[in-house]
Amino acid sequence: MDWTFVKPMVAAMLLGLVPPAFADSISATLYKNPNCGCCEEYTRHLEANGFDVEMVVTTDLGEIKERYNIPKQLLACHTTIIGNRVFEGHVPAEDIKRFMEHEPMVRGLAIPGMPVGTPGMPGRQRGPIEVFYLKDSDPPEVYATH
Repeated sequence: MDWTFVKPMVAAMLLGLVPPAFADSISATLYKNPNCGCCEEYTRHLEANGFDVEMVVTTDLGEIKERYNIPKQLLACHTTIIGNRVFEGHVPAEDIKRFMEHEPMVRGLAIPGMPVGTPGMPGRQRGPIEVFYLKDSDPPEVYATH
């Protein structure tokens, strides 16, 4: 074994200089229906992008969506909670990260339904997909378009 790579890594870790690949992940809780397979694929997408996801299987997603005040027009198959933020549906990890850094006054994001081609949904995207702010506005405001 070539120890020239290991020694600087151990030294950096001991000094508190943790390389980005070993940095703390972002804790998330994803609520899903027991019969939904795309939620597991979406969880893999989040984990591949630095999230530590706890999956909670429930038959009462309606109560979760009501608790977090998700508007009916923005409902999707799963709800992810990160700190005090809510992410409904197949919101891309990069949108979540950017949102968490730059939108302190908004409670979350949503992609309604289960659009083909979003993270966790198989198939090729067939058109623009809009990510909406989760806030009280009618019609909902667009955060990003992919």
